[in-house]
Amino acid sequence: MLTDTIIEDDRWDEAGLESLAETAACAALTHLALDPERFEIAILACDDARIAGLNAEFREKPTPTNVLSWPSEERSPEEPPQGGEEGLPEELGDIAIAYETCIREAEEQGKPLADHLTHLIVHATLHLLGYDHIRDADATLMETLEVEILGKLGVANPYSQG
Repeated sequence: MLTDTIIEDDRWDEAGLESLAETAACAALTHLALDPERFEIAILACDDARIAGLNAEFREKPTPTNVLSWPSEERSPEEPPQGGEEGLPEELGDIAIAYETCIREAEEQGKPLADHLTHLIVHATLHLLGYDHIRDADATLMETLEVEILGKLGVANPYSQG
């Protein structure tokens, strides 16, 4: 399996995060012509209090957020990782996702929770691969990839209005 999910908050079990995360991360890698079997991603399924602590520690923003990602090394979309040898997958990095924030956002945006979670995992996986959205051109590229990947999974464009 590509993803190794650590459930810290039992509410994630009902949301089906483990399966959604595996599907979303695999779809992102496959879309970029990377073999998911050659990589590994650790996912921490936590609550708002835990992610606020992580956000404070790593980004100096002591508030909850929906998802955080930490690449195992600095990467660039222009130089994708090669993947580990068979039996020894390359670690892409870690993702943390917060229950209360994700539930609230999905409700506020009128989206199924599964679709919102899928989008956030695709988004975080792209970050692990070196994509970002700091500059407008990079944001456009990242959003375009997300929409393409999500479309293949039957998830509506999260950036469209209405």
